Amino acid sequence: MYLVDTSVWVDYIKGTESAAVEFLDKIVSIPMAAGITDLIYMEILQGARSESAFEKLQQYFSTQLFYRFEDYQASHESAARLFFTCRRQGITIRSSNDCLIAQCALENDVVLLHQDADFVYMGKAVPQLQQKHFFD
Repeated sequence: MYLVDTSVWVDYIKGTESAAVEFLDKIVSIPMAAGITDLIYMEILQGARSESAFEKLQQYFSTQLFYRFEDYQASHESAARLFFTCRRQGITIRSSNDCLIAQCALENDVVLLHQDADFVYMGKAVPQLQQKHFFD
């Protein structure tokens, strides 16, 4: 089971060739293998460049498996703790959204598929974050 980050979906939508997109292409055909969060859904929709593109993205992504928080307040506190833990270890996370996405992966015990170096750095402070990426 994979939580697929926006960083992979954007390249997938654009048709960009990469190892992450190739991997995603394989798992999207497997039922329940790939999912998103509400936040990833929002980020994808924000990238639409026209009304028709927005509608196409909405139609496709609204039918995907969604991983969600059971307790929003506790999950947001945990995501803030994750950010705080990284900062205390000298790791700068550029987006608090990434902490929420990582927290959702942790809570749902799924592998985070991404192309974002911030998650790699985050993993140094939070080793229990399961990740799949294609950085060398």
